[in-house]
Amino acid sequence: MLFLLFELNGDRYVLDIAQVVEVLPRIDLKEIPQAPPGVAGLFNYRGEPVPVVDVCAMLSNRAARPIWSTRLILVRHPTGDGGERLLGLLVEKATKTLRREPGDFIDSGITNDQAPCLGPVATDADGVIQWVEPRRLLSDAVRDILFRQTAEAL
Repeated sequence: MLFLLFELNGDRYVLDIAQVVEVLPRIDLKEIPQAPPGVAGLFNYRGEPVPVVDVCAMLSNRAARPIWSTRLILVRHPTGDGGERLLGLLVEKATKTLRREPGDFIDSGITNDQAPCLGPVATDADGVIQWVEPRRLLSDAVRDILFRQTAEAL
C-alpha cells in the first residue's frame, strides 16, 4: 500500500494515497470569517470552492509554516448527508511516499478524543509513523459549517 508521508513537529504521519485526489503547492487562500480553529480558508479548484483545514493547527495548535515543502492535499470527505466534497489539508514536509502493508500498523493503545483522526502506528529505522484518517479529522459541527458554507458559495 502506498502512503503520502508528512511531518508535524518532527513526527512522521501518513495518509493513504488512495484517498488523495491531488497534491498541490501551498497557495493563497480566501479567509473564512468566524471560521472554527484550524480552518485555513477556501480556494477555487476547477470551479468548485474547497475549504482547507490546517492539519498542523488542528493537531498541534500552530499554523503550518510557509516553507517550500508545505503542501495542500486534496481529499474527498463525507458531507454527513451521504455525499462527498473536496477538502484541502494543509500539511508540512509532504514530499515523499512510503510503501507499507496495512498490517504493519498496530493500535498504539492511546485514545485521544481531541484527535480521533490519529490511527495506528508503525515503526522503522527512523522511528514511529502514525496513520492519519482524513475522514475523522473534522468534528460533525465543523464539517457541517464548512460544507454548508462552501455549498452556499456555489
